[in-house]
Amino acid sequence: MPAWLRRLVPFRRYAVEVGDGLRAHVMEAGPEDGLPVVMVHGNPTWGFLYRKVVARLHGSGLRIVLPDLVGLGFSDKPRDPAIHTLENHIGWMRRTLDAAGIGDRCVMVVQDWGGAVGVGALAAHEAAAAGPGREVGLVVLNTVLSPPKKGFKATAFHRFARAPVVSGVAFRLLGFPQAALHRAQGDRGSIRGETAAAYKYPLRRLRENAAPLALARMVPDTFEHSSIAPLERVRAWVDAFEGPAAIVWGDRDPVLGRVRSFIEKLFPQARTTRTDAGHFLQEEVPDEIAAAVREVAGKMASGAPARS
Repeated sequence: MPAWLRRLVPFRRYAVEVGDGLRAHVMEAGPEDGLPVVMVHGNPTWGFLYRKVVARLHGSGLRIVLPDLVGLGFSDKPRDPAIHTLENHIGWMRRTLDAAGIGDRCVMVVQDWGGAVGVGALAAHEAAAAGPGREVGLVVLNTVLSPPKKGFKATAFHRFARAPVVSGVAFRLLGFPQAALHRAQGDRGSIRGETAAAYKYPLRRLRENAAPLALARMVPDTFEHSSIAPLERVRAWVDAFEGPAAIVWGDRDPVLGRVRSFIEKLFPQARTTRTDAGHFLQEEVPDEIAAAVREVAGKMASGAPARS
């Protein structure tokens, strides 16, 4: 990590073994004995996405944990796109949480693919424990936590990701979509200059940029897609979840903006904060997200029921 980028993320950094000969990069801030708050990003970003939220939580006493998904950020980057399945990412995240020492209680903040990967890891941990898993609070940002409904249609972005030849050129050679993240924002000026460069940097080499296209293709296009089964387990976990939750939503997200009402039905106990932000709302409304984290962490501290 170059000096200019370290200045933007002045956090503790380490790597953990996650299986398959791979290591995941993790950043942390806050006291090591604080309640863990795990913030999981999606495609094609990395833990840098949450830096403004972390700054707003300074002095909260919370232990902020920022793992990079395998293939993104400063985690290892397999060259074979086929390794990027939702099952694998859930397994890698589960082992990341265990290796990072996330104990019996935590708050999980999820966005984009971080939703299915993060919640999937909680469900896998519970299944392996053969009983109650971690006590969990959730902060849900623009994400999907279930299989698609019957008759669903893929978005233009995901249809493009499956276009022969042209998708490979765009994603692998032209640095798409990390070079165009601002187009998914409510305020396009929120990802410019040094911020835009920080998102591009980890994926600048052709031999290390397989993940963005592979993760775009992880989105189901049929009910036979390999992501359907793990998404069904994620939905089952969510249906059983009764712990504290909060929703912060970017209504101007061109990919997931209209999913908000469905997410609200999954979490009737959650307060929703609607914003004019886009897909990467951490860049636009960090104060609202930090407030939601404090709310959920406060409910856990007060003894509100929380289970995974």
